Amino acid sequence: MIEVKFELYGTDGCHLCELAEQLLAELDQLAVSKVIVKRVDIIDDERLVEAYGTTIPVIKNTHSGFEMNWPFDAAQLADFLAGRSEK
Repeated sequence: MIEVKFELYGTDGCHLCELAEQLLAELDQLAVSKVIVKRVDIIDDERLVEAYGTTIPVIKNTHSGFEMNWPFDAAQLADFLAGRSEK
């Protein structure tokens, strides 16, 4: 079984979430990062809506608990996925 190391919090119809997913896809195509990212739709969970409703998209490292909120660019995302921006 593949272990999920990252979660991307967002929801359908969120333009910024779509941009974040595009960045992930671009990094994957460039082989900059080969990580498994689970998409998590916050809309059906009140706790997630409260936590992330005004900050989505948010990417979270499920092991460390570190999160990065939008806005982020491809370089920042690559650093986060590689663990270089977690402090």
